[in-house]
Order: sequence, then structure tokens, then C-alpha cells
Amino acid sequence: MSENRVNEFEKMKNILIINGPNLNLLGVREKNIYGSISFENYLKSLISSNPKINIEYFQSNIEGEIINKLHESGFTFDGIILNAAAYTHTSIAISDAVKAIKTPVIEVHISNIFARENYRHVSYLGANCIGSISGFGLDSYKIALKALEDYLKL
Repeated sequence: MSENRVNEFEKMKNILIINGPNLNLLGVREKNIYGSISFENYLKSLISSNPKINIEYFQSNIEGEIINKLHESGFTFDGIILNAAAYTHTSIAISDAVKAIKTPVIEVHISNIFARENYRHVSYLGANCIGSISGFGLDSYKIALKALEDYLKL
């Protein structure tokens, strides 16, 4: 690996996690699908196990706010982990926002979207992301974080 790429990776420290609609209810809603831990509690453990990375978090139930956050952060963060929730399957606007920014984005889902209703099998975001992870519960975020680290090291 060239010295420039090593130095570039060593500077990597700002990751943004964006969660979409209804994910503020993790730990309360549909525990059989999403588990019984709130995202805030999971986030604390994710942050504590990755002390060299600054992890910021944003959640909104509103499509336009997610788009604004992508625009605001998509040129300054090193990576974005995006769980657009139901907007994954409906929002061309969020897909276009991901396509428009320079920051690499990984699409994440807690449940296995391919084992659920047929309409959840379609992702408008996936084509504009560097990868998609689904079905590993909240650990999908941990896997995405590791994938971003590896991607940015290349």
C-alpha cells in the first residue's frame, strides 16, 4: 500500500450513521424482527468499541430531512452508513441524493429484506451505494463500519 493511501486511511475518522423512519422505535416495535435494544444503546457500544473513529448519528422520519443531511454531510464525512428503512423501497429522491454526494455510502438493514414482503426486495438506494448489508440485526451496522474501514484502506 502506498504511503499516501496509508496516510489517507489514518486520517479517516468521521462516520455518519443515518437512520430513517420508525427506527427511533427500535427496542419497542416489532421486537421479533428488530430486537429489544434501542439504537441509542447499541450506538453506545458501537462507539466504545471503535475509539479511533468519530461516529455521529442522525435519525429522521422525514424524507426531506434525510436528503438534507446527506447533502450537508456528503462532502465532509469519510463514510456514511444509511438505513433508509421503508424509504429504501420508495424514495428515488434519497437515491438521487446518495448518487449526488462524494462520500461513500453503505446501505444497511437490520432485517433480511429478501426474507420479507416482496416490495421490500427492491432497493432504490443500492445501485448508488458501495454495498448493502442486511439481515444481521443491529450488528449490520458493525459489519458496515468494518466494510467502510476496509473500503477506505484500499
